[in-house]
Amino acid sequence: MNHNFTITTWKEDDLYVAQCLDVDVSSFGTTQNEALENIKEAIELYLEDSKELDIPDIKTPAITQTKISLNA
Repeated sequence: MNHNFTITTWKEDDLYVAQCLDVDVSSFGTTQNEALENIKEAIELYLEDSKELDIPDIKTPAITQTKISLNA
């Protein structure tokens, strides 16, 4: 079964952080591409573990990203 996930990445000091709120998994790397490869592997491991732990199948993610502006 194919799943699509939304990944957010950002730079934190010398590392890139990748986070997937669809399954609450995060990872990091020294480059953005490395962080994305690592999050992909982390999500795959999560999905394998969820089968072993009998966690219900993941449905279509219901994550919405919204940008807001604040005058500070």
